[in-house]
Amino acid sequence: MKELSPDEIRSFQQERGLHVTGQLNDSTLRALEEARWKLGDRSLNLQPSPMMHGDDVAALQARLTEMGFNAGRVDGIFGERTESAVKEFQKSVGIKVDGKCGPATIIALIRLTKIVSGGAPTQMRESAAQRNRGPALANKVIVIDPAFGDLEAEIVYDIAQRLEGRLLALGASVFLTRGPRNVLSENQIISFANKNGADLVISLHTDTNKNSTAHGVATYFYGADAHGVHSIVGERFASLVQREICARTDLLNCRTHAKAWDLLRLTQAPAVRVDLGYLSNEGDAARLARPDFRDTLAEAFIIAIQRLYLSAEDDAKTGTLRLSDLRSAGIRR
Repeated sequence: MKELSPDEIRSFQQERGLHVTGQLNDSTLRALEEARWKLGDRSLNLQPSPMMHGDDVAALQARLTEMGFNAGRVDGIFGERTESAVKEFQKSVGIKVDGKCGPATIIALIRLTKIVSGGAPTQMRESAAQRNRGPALANKVIVIDPAFGDLEAEIVYDIAQRLEGRLLALGASVFLTRGPRNVLSENQIISFANKNGADLVISLHTDTNKNSTAHGVATYFYGADAHGVHSIVGERFASLVQREICARTDLLNCRTHAKAWDLLRLTQAPAVRVDLGYLSNEGDAARLARPDFRDTLAEAFIIAIQRLYLSAEDDAKTGTLRLSDLRSAGIRR
C-alpha cells in the first residue's frame, strides 16, 4: 500500500465516517484493510475470532439483503447471521449448501436480480423490531456508557447516574459500563451490550476544541456512506435526543451526524453517542457544572427514549412531555 499524505488520510476518514485526524490510528488502519477487498477477491466464510471482515463482506450482506435474505446489519463482518443467509441463498438457487461464499455463490449472486425493492429491508426489519417492543419502558434493557476522559469523567458519570435513577423508576433494566473509576475498553462495551441483549445504547461524552468559542451539543448514530447503510432507529433516536435537549436547554444545536465508529457500527442494538457540550467553552462548562442543568439533560434523555417507543398518534410535541406525564400515564408498565 502506498504511503498516504495527511490530506489523503483525512479524506479517507471523512468518507468512511471515522474520526478525522489525518493520522493512521488503529481504526483507520483497519478501515484501509477492509476497503481493499472487493466481492470476489477471496472466498468468504465463518471463522473463529477474528471473523473475516471487509468491504467484500459488506457487499455480500447488502446483496443478500436486497434479495430478501436476512443477513442482519450491513457491518462488513462475516458472522453467524451472514453465514445463515448464505446457506438460505444457496439452498434457494440449488447450489452446494456450505455457508461459504466462493466462486459458485458469487456467480449466482451476480446473475440474480433483486426480489425486494422499494425500501431497505434491513432498516425495515430494525424498525419493525423496535415497534414490536411496545411503548412501555419496563423490561427495556438500556446500556449507558459514560466516557472516561480526563475532564469529562465526573460530569458524564454524574449525568449517567441521574439518567439511570429515572429509568429504574420507570421499570427499565439499566447497565452502566463503568463505576466512578473503573473503565471498560470499547470492545468490552460492545461485547457487554450485545451479550446482555441491549435495546438501546447511549454513550455520553463532552468535547473540547482549541477554539474556545466552539460550543453546543451533537448526537451521532450509525451510518456508512461507503456501504450505503444506516440505522434507521438509531437515526430517529439521535434526532429525538438532539431535539429534546435543544428544546429544554440553551445549548447550540450542532445537529445529528452519521458515523461508522465501532461502538455505533458493531453494537447490535441502536446506539447513539452524544457530545453534551464543549468543556473548552466557558458557557458550556458553566452549564454542565450545574446540578439542575444535569437534571434537565437526564429528563431530556428519558423523554427521547419514551418517544422512540410511542406510536405516531401517541407521540407529543418536542419539549412538552415531562417525567411526571409518563408516571401519571402508567407507561412504566
